[in-house]
Amino acid sequence: MRIGVPKEIKNHEYRVGMTPEMVFVFVQAGHEVFVETGAGAKIGFTDEMYKSAGAKIVAAPKDVYEAEMVIKVKEPQPEEFPLLKEGQILYCYLHLAPDPEQTKYLLERKVVGIAYETVTDSSGMRLPLLIPMSEMAGRIAIQVGATALQMANGGSGVLLGGVPGVTPGNVVIIGAGVVGTHAARMALGLGANVTILDKSLSRLRELDAQYGPALKTLYSSPMNLEQAVIHADLVVGSVLIPGKMAPKLVTRSMIQKMAPGSVIVDVAIDQGGCFETSKPTTHSAPTYVVDGVVHYCVTNMPGACARTSTLALVNATMPYGLQIANKGYKQALKEDPGLMLGLNVCLGHVTHHHVAQDLGYEYVPPQKLF
Repeated sequence: MRIGVPKEIKNHEYRVGMTPEMVFVFVQAGHEVFVETGAGAKIGFTDEMYKSAGAKIVAAPKDVYEAEMVIKVKEPQPEEFPLLKEGQILYCYLHLAPDPEQTKYLLERKVVGIAYETVTDSSGMRLPLLIPMSEMAGRIAIQVGATALQMANGGSGVLLGGVPGVTPGNVVIIGAGVVGTHAARMALGLGANVTILDKSLSRLRELDAQYGPALKTLYSSPMNLEQAVIHADLVVGSVLIPGKMAPKLVTRSMIQKMAPGSVIVDVAIDQGGCFETSKPTTHSAPTYVVDGVVHYCVTNMPGACARTSTLALVNATMPYGLQIANKGYKQALKEDPGLMLGLNVCLGHVTHHHVAQDLGYEYVPPQKLF
């Protein structure tokens, strides 16, 4: 199969869909890989390294998008829409539910869109291609939140870990999944006073057993959530329903009750955000202020640490990508129900029920298409 790897063009996005090592694996399996010049240069993967691994270096995006399968990181940007073609496999993060424009173009171009964020493992419970970036985002959320709390950045001037004689800052984490767990780990490491909320008592028990009294666990009822949020210095939103728009759990009225200079970091912004006041931002302009509260809502947070993110991502995406390339997407999807759940759009149809529900399209079970 001919596989294309474009240079990412989203704001300050330096991750890349394939490392030279991944290219080598695909070439050894008999595939041709075309990498756009400079695709990995910012994070230390030079054109020469890709050539040595067996890739062909091409000068322009249009040359990459001639391939049967495109492997990238983030969803295609508007400039890339015209380059997509019918029947082409697009293997990357898509986050379609909050993005009707992208969905419209993918349907019009009749692309086969396999989204990293909805592929599941054999249990149907875990999201193996999302987990690495969730781990990254959870850890980064505390770094950027701590920075945003500094006075020069509009924050309240609270040091999360405090100092001897001064109480630490209050960190509230909404959602005890992968993002929330890694955010809690980082915040505890800084010495903050950390509370994590979730509706799953079994998950809260697991965290209690793992971290002990250092981590406060709280059932996520509306009253508990509001009280925790309004007394927080930093709130991290990490709620996820795979493929679906994130629920708006924190209302503007809650935000208005927070102390001036408090910070929220909405890791769920890729799926529309879980704060009523959230709107997407970029690494160039990552924050804005609503009702005195600093909002950090960057849609590609792991891109801030692009080398680590890329290495973590390809460890997860490579085996699935190789299945698709070796067998063709139809056979690969038929043989792997978890990979089938990654199929969001196919040849002009919406094939993921949450995307169809949120955007008002007819849901077509993928099994009906092939």
